[in-house]
Amino acid sequence: MRLESKSIIVTGSCTGIGKAIAKRCVAEGARVVIHGLEREWGEETVDELGAENAVLLIEELEHPDCPGNLVDLAVKSFGKLDAVVNNAAIVASGNIHTTDAVAFRNILEINTLAPYRLIQAALPELTETRGNVLNIGSVNAWCGETNLMAYSVSKGALMTLTRNLGDTLMRENRVRVNQINPGWVLTENEAIRKKNHGLKDDWDTDLPKMFAPAGRILKPDEIAAAALYWLADECGPVSGQVVDLEQHPFIGRNPPKDGDTIPDL
Repeated sequence: MRLESKSIIVTGSCTGIGKAIAKRCVAEGARVVIHGLEREWGEETVDELGAENAVLLIEELEHPDCPGNLVDLAVKSFGKLDAVVNNAAIVASGNIHTTDAVAFRNILEINTLAPYRLIQAALPELTETRGNVLNIGSVNAWCGETNLMAYSVSKGALMTLTRNLGDTLMRENRVRVNQINPGWVLTENEAIRKKNHGLKDDWDTDLPKMFAPAGRILKPDEIAAAALYWLADECGPVSGQVVDLEQHPFIGRNPPKDGDTIPDL
């Protein structure tokens, strides 16, 4: 058991990548705080994991009390806090012509400032346990897609935050902070978005090789498997690192050829 007796908060874990990470954590001996907005899915997840292994908080992450509530629930339920996974995020389409300052600010609040505030709230407990933080970013942090401007900026800021705190908190608190940047992942919400964009139900079976050399995109369980290393003690003192999880070299790759596009990515 690589996470035996650890207590872990996973934000945005009622579905998708967060749920996959929470399930893998429990499989490796941890107990988890499930968080999100989808109460029915959250309750189903707790039932699946068992009440002795998981508790649920349904609350807007940007609410001022949410970070403290998450930490308090973990400590009250499991006696301590060993790790925080900042996974929750809003993925909103938009570019410079369609994104006003209010919408931009809202995305930054959820995707960048909320993780920061949760780290602040959790730091005393993480210092006590010499715990760690794992931020879930995106390969879009490096530049982003045309129609994911604000989202990409928010993930770029999160990446800089990871490197900054990964240095500072390791030296001052012995708390590790690292980040994984997933590429394109087939989550429930991604499937819904593509359906709303008008794509056929089996869109993921016929993808341009430019975007999916393997013939498919990543699965949430594959991201969870990678997350496990960073949450486990075997990671040692490694901190302030950002790792891309994609099936091709994202930086420096040749641009798409004509026709190698996915509508409304």
